[in-house]
Amino acid sequence: MDGGGGVQYNPSTVEEVFRDFKGRRAGMIKALTTDVEEFYMQCDPEKENLCLYGFPSEQWEVNLPAEEVPPDIPEPVLGINFARDGMREKDWLSLIAVHSDAWLLAVAFYFAARFAFDKADRKRLFNMINDLPTIFEVFNGTAKKQQKEKSSVLNHNSNKSKSNSKAGKYLKSQPKDEDEGLDEDYDDEHGETLCGACGENHASDEFWICCDMCENWFHGKCVKITPARAEHIKQYKCPSCSNKRARP
Repeated sequence: MDGGGGVQYNPSTVEEVFRDFKGRRAGMIKALTTDVEEFYMQCDPEKENLCLYGFPSEQWEVNLPAEEVPPDIPEPVLGINFARDGMREKDWLSLIAVHSDAWLLAVAFYFAARFAFDKADRKRLFNMINDLPTIFEVFNGTAKKQQKEKSSVLNHNSNKSKSNSKAGKYLKSQPKDEDEGLDEDYDDEHGETLCGACGENHASDEFWICCDMCENWFHGKCVKITPARAEHIKQYKCPSCSNKRARP
């Protein structure tokens, strides 16, 4: 099985298949976003049927379909190059994104079938995949919009439920000896929140503080607020809100 760069391997566990999925997905996202000019040029309508491949190494390639019948793994959609000049570029790229999502699922569950994953493993694999935005959602910006809306609701509910108390303004790091169930609940509630300063996710072992004005969350280290200092802050304003002129 080609993993990109001539590497042969067979992912045979849920974790390995998911890692394979993420690598291929990352490569295809690059082709449709950061590397889109190169991708566009390679999809010459004058050439034969071309496919977009993603590899576990996070690389991508435009190439002819595999000659083997049947192929080692399911093949991507054929002829992506033929429609390039007959559609608006964004519509053409969106269509390829949708087909790429379908191909990634086909490859992942090909491995699941090949290595006889049971019902529980198939469900776990699907849930891991489903937690990631699709390529189409990343391409058209839906993923960012959903993340922003989710963070907004999370921040609002967190502040509301704690009635503007000090506990509602910041989250201390979780002790390492907390039971596993509590740790999972904590990650479910805050794990996907993004720092308003650096854009990184929140982790349970990091100090986290919420701005009372914009309701965005921040790593304490990003806004230079320590847990001890936060204890004495009645109303926290992030640097951005502090720099805004007060409304008349």
